[in-house]
Amino acid sequence: MTRLAQRIRSAAPADAVTAGFLAVLIGITSSVAIVVTAAEAAGATPAQLTSWMFALGIGMGVTCAGLSLRHRAPVVTAWSTPGAALLATGLHGVSMAEATGAFLLSAVLVIVSGATGWFERVMDRIPVPLASALLAGVLVQFGTGLFTKMQHDFAVVFPMFAVYLACKRWLPRYAVIGALATGVVVSAFRGSWHLQGLHVALAEPVFVRPEFSWQVLIGVGLPLFVVTMASQNLPGVAVLRGAGYRTPVSPLLTWTGIVNAVLAPFGCFGLNLAAITAAICTGEEAHRDPRRRYLASVWAGLFYITVGLFGGVVGWLLTAMPASLVMGIAGLGLLGTIGGSLTAALADARMREAAVVTFLATASGMTLAGIGSTFWGLLAGVLATVVLNGRRREPAAAREREAGEETGPAERPAGPVSAAEEKAAR
Repeated sequence: MTRLAQRIRSAAPADAVTAGFLAVLIGITSSVAIVVTAAEAAGATPAQLTSWMFALGIGMGVTCAGLSLRHRAPVVTAWSTPGAALLATGLHGVSMAEATGAFLLSAVLVIVSGATGWFERVMDRIPVPLASALLAGVLVQFGTGLFTKMQHDFAVVFPMFAVYLACKRWLPRYAVIGALATGVVVSAFRGSWHLQGLHVALAEPVFVRPEFSWQVLIGVGLPLFVVTMASQNLPGVAVLRGAGYRTPVSPLLTWTGIVNAVLAPFGCFGLNLAAITAAICTGEEAHRDPRRRYLASVWAGLFYITVGLFGGVVGWLLTAMPASLVMGIAGLGLLGTIGGSLTAALADARMREAAVVTFLATASGMTLAGIGSTFWGLLAGVLATVVLNGRRREPAAAREREAGEETGPAERPAGPVSAAEEKAAR
């Protein structure tokens, strides 16, 4: 019995389970309304809407748990929130069958991106300070959201903040758990939960045979792919790299694309690497040992599968939670990650200005050509790096040339140079 208990504690440490739960909680509640709007734009019936939740939950669960176990890294996947926003405006007048065809095209293009390896080659060339600044820019809205919600619902958010600080001082492993429990108790006592309309039933998948219209493929499928890669997969890889995980990207993209393609006829419109929710599972709060943090994403996968199987019930529960509780626990759970990202972004003096540019542009939330600020923030940072560092290298090179001219050939050792001396000189 003791050995069994040890195995359970090893497979389900409290901090990892909590981190996985928070990742699912924040990932779904923050954007489930957009997914519902996208489904309704395509004329989805209530059964088809439930099928969308089933397909997305199963897809995210299988990829989260499977890829994390395979690579022993906290690989967290999510649905494409910018993609859902694009669908909410782009699917008006489009049949569900034609929308399914667009989902398949986007999934196939993701598979091609992973199989060819071009996306990984691009990501491996991004400097760590820029990747860290990108992550900090993505997450800063949740840090500020903590205090914005405190302004509007002080009675719920401030006790969470106070308990978090107290636990961080004396019980650091239970800081987030304690804050969440406090928020649940206080919000329930104040009657902030919306508990009407519960209907318990397993979700039933509804198959939609895809139809391919070149207008929909070009107008919806291609933009869905571009938005998913630029606004979701790019910062998702940055999170893994910023946390020190050199997990190969190409297999991750390939498998998310394959699972997406299989589940597309049931409503899975876009699977990608997560950024915000992944940051919860890659931080110290998920586990003290970085090698064991993959357990947090495995548990996130199990929770996502539960969401898929009980799509209606879980969706009702998540929407019943008060917004102040969700935003409060999101901000508290990401404080450590935001601080670590800013530290890594600003550590290199030569890259500091470019990192600040990346951070500010990403945090601005601007959208150009239908692509979100994560892509443009990284592009601005790369441009700043090229311009600023290129301009700074010239004076250094000039000083080296001047030093060489002052030294002159007379000060160099005469005669042949041995291989050892030449190697030491190099």
